[in-house]
Amino acid sequence: MSRHPTLDERALSQDQRLIHDTIANGPRGRVVGPLRVWLQSPGLATQAQALGQYARYDSVLSPVLSELAILVTARYWSSGFEWSHHAPIAQEVGVPAKAVEAISQAKRFTFSDAKMQAVFDFAVELHLLKNVSDVTYDTALKALGLQSCVDLVGICGYYTMISMTINVFDVPDGDGPMLPELDIPLTEYFGR
Repeated sequence: MSRHPTLDERALSQDQRLIHDTIANGPRGRVVGPLRVWLQSPGLATQAQALGQYARYDSVLSPVLSELAILVTARYWSSGFEWSHHAPIAQEVGVPAKAVEAISQAKRFTFSDAKMQAVFDFAVELHLLKNVSDVTYDTALKALGLQSCVDLVGICGYYTMISMTINVFDVPDGDGPMLPELDIPLTEYFGR
């Protein structure tokens, strides 16, 4: 039995219709994947989509840095839907194809750009260690600034919630690249 709830857009409650239309008329342009699941709880959907809009479109991080953090999060949570949607976007905004491939395999990658390396290291440590070391924090603070570090935690947290929703409610993968299954424990992701 699938856990993925069906959503009849013709039978939405007033609260569901309001948030549905807010999402559809916003920068996302459509209501797909975990957003459709969240519509089962309009109050959650309202708050979560607002956070998501900030995390994806309005944070102080550039799109390339934001998408890099999203990819690390999608890989950590083995979130196929998120990966299939964001891997192409990440490459379009400048995440190197070799980095995307390494992340898909949960391998460490060395970037030539200091900001990208800081985001990668920060996001990896945050997921694996549930914190970041002083060295990683200080490096990110120096490369990105304090507001960017706060936004980076927010992006990782928001996409963790997205990934949890995807995984718990069996949200089908999208049409983009598939996230490979890995035969290594989480503790060995990214060479840790």
